[in-house]
Amino acid sequence: MMEYEEVKEKMRFDHEELKRKFMEGIDKLAKKMKSVKTKLAVMSGKGGVGKSTVAGLLAVHYGKNGYKTGVMDCDFWGSSIPKIFGVDRKRPVLGDEYIEPVYTDKWGIAIMSIQFFLPSPESPLMWRGPMVSGVIRDMLAKTEWGELDYLIFDLPPGTGDVPLTILQEVRPNGVVLVATPQELTTTIVEKALKMSQELETAVVGLIENMSYYECPQCGHREYVFGKGRVSEMASKYRIGFYLELPIDPALTRLCDSGKIEMYEIDPFEFFPI
Repeated sequence: MMEYEEVKEKMRFDHEELKRKFMEGIDKLAKKMKSVKTKLAVMSGKGGVGKSTVAGLLAVHYGKNGYKTGVMDCDFWGSSIPKIFGVDRKRPVLGDEYIEPVYTDKWGIAIMSIQFFLPSPESPLMWRGPMVSGVIRDMLAKTEWGELDYLIFDLPPGTGDVPLTILQEVRPNGVVLVATPQELTTTIVEKALKMSQELETAVVGLIENMSYYECPQCGHREYVFGKGRVSEMASKYRIGFYLELPIDPALTRLCDSGKIEMYEIDPFEFFPI
């Protein structure tokens, strides 16, 4: 497994001052992450698959079971973590060299997101990938997470700069991949899966979101987008934990109203980590 020293060795800079600042950032990040017992990254090959909802449900699973939990919203271009937790109007406490995260009302989950620092929720973030990666690194290093049992990273879709930064520099204990039933989406998510493998990060869960709709009257399951391939893919890549998450209007309403912590169903009840 590539450690922080190896990461720094692989980086090349023409400007010595930039190199020095980068190395300092890596060291600060490594030091801060030592206080986190387990780090999990939630990834997808494309957008619109409900990745942030899955990250939120995972955080709620840990929070309601008494674990000290945090969520780092790394999807700077499509930030939704503050909204689904109902903390989008809160603001972190800022010091010269630290940031206090925002905490959710019910389970006290620590939340950090670039959304807290924008003028309004509608403000676009017109930054290139490398700049976002640098800001994420700085935010992670400065945020006073405290002693966390779990820190969940909600990553932007794809296999670009930000997922690469988290997998290389944070070195999460595992990755949870999110897909939808359509074959194209499933094919795309395999790219994220293979990225994780190449960076020697274990894929610990595979979630097929919007898998089916269950009639509340008779219990009949209708696979609206076609029967998925989540079990087949899990078997192919030897992923021990996989889920078919249904289309649930109740969950959608809770997320839209910032009350995901009120969702009574725990799909991660048997998650092994």
